[in-house]
Amino acid sequence: MSVVHQLSPGWLLDHLSFINKINYHLHQQHKPCCSKNEPTFVHFDSLQMDSVSSFGTSATFIASDSTTKPDNDAGGNCEMFVQKYVFRPELFDVTKPYITPAIHKECQQRNEKEDLMNDVKKENFISTIGKKRKRCVVFNQGELDAMEYHTKIRGLILDGSSQLIQEGLKSGFLHPLLEKQDKCSEPITLPLDTCNLAELCEMAKHLPSLNEVELQTLQLMEDHMVTEQDVFSRVVENNSSFTKMITLMGQKYLLPPQSSFLLSDISCMHPLLNCRKTYDVIVIDPPWQNKSVKRSNRYSYLSPLQIKQIPIPKLAAPNCLVITWVTNRQKHLRFVKEELYPSWSVEIVAEWHWVKITNSGEFVFPLDSPHKKPYEGLILGRVREEIALPLRNADVKMLPIPDHKLIVSVPCTLHSHKPPLADCMLFLRKVSPELTPASNPLFAEEDWP
Repeated sequence: MSVVHQLSPGWLLDHLSFINKINYHLHQQHKPCCSKNEPTFVHFDSLQMDSVSSFGTSATFIASDSTTKPDNDAGGNCEMFVQKYVFRPELFDVTKPYITPAIHKECQQRNEKEDLMNDVKKENFISTIGKKRKRCVVFNQGELDAMEYHTKIRGLILDGSSQLIQEGLKSGFLHPLLEKQDKCSEPITLPLDTCNLAELCEMAKHLPSLNEVELQTLQLMEDHMVTEQDVFSRVVENNSSFTKMITLMGQKYLLPPQSSFLLSDISCMHPLLNCRKTYDVIVIDPPWQNKSVKRSNRYSYLSPLQIKQIPIPKLAAPNCLVITWVTNRQKHLRFVKEELYPSWSVEIVAEWHWVKITNSGEFVFPLDSPHKKPYEGLILGRVREEIALPLRNADVKMLPIPDHKLIVSVPCTLHSHKPPLADCMLFLRKVSPELTPASNPLFAEEDWP
């Protein structure tokens, strides 16, 4: 269970425990060097070994002493090894805020000083040419809208998260800074080749259109060699009870049991539609356009028109719950509420907030920072009944989803890893019994289209 504490304002989550509770057990056959039946344990850091998945996992090998199979080639025996993967805990070791209040105050004072100097220069310039002094506009309309929105939810964020943080400190899940002093620790840096998912997506975008070709769903079988071309623009499934590993562009990826994925350009969604499955919960994390993305060129972003073209009505089950992650830019929030959801016939039912904290319970950014806030938003909507298919149970009464719930957690240091919503959905099932675990997250964790 990823929920550490649940209070009226929301939940305090443990993202790391949610990842590790997934059954990442890889079964492999191995021919022993000697005839011992004792279990063998080997622990290693995944980022130091080229043969292991490099997206932040470590692994423990456990040799099973109960399963032996004859080796047809050599006439000997081989043992079944269970290779268990766990996520690197240091990737959630956020001991200090990204920007401390002292640094934030210093930046504010510097900006105010620069603004004052600019005003003086402007006033002197205007006076020398004999014109009437014009009013200096400090903030543009987008910034004014952001400030107004922050003012509305500031008390909610501060009071609600404080209650959950206090519970985390009492239970020992969070640790006061003095008890967990981070002495001269270096920030965690990942190798440049940590993950080639962006390159894979870029390759998929440049493949010829396959709209006329209906590729069958690829079922991962035992010892099935998979190439990059095999997985592009088709649904890949692991229907077994064990984790499967596939190698793409020289790197290894884990596919959990009973899971599937589609790696394609956003314009090529027909493989998912061809599966003729609908979902009770759809989570969308679009790659929103912003200045940081433009500068870093880290990933491609989608235009509002491209996002609207996602065929949500065809993927949604009756009364499907649609959850969209949105940045704090008011332009994007208005787009989701006023354009996107209406175009999908989705009615807004609630707005939640993810509050990012350190291991000691501090906000990762100052709450009142004008640049970056320690929270992000989720817009929850439900497919309107008039366009949905008839209800599976006409007697099911739709109960309201609570508004302005908080999800408080320590963020992963890997880019754009959002907290798990599955256990929060268990709470929603109590108030909305028609929801089932069937869900469909659109876009990978890295937000690449």
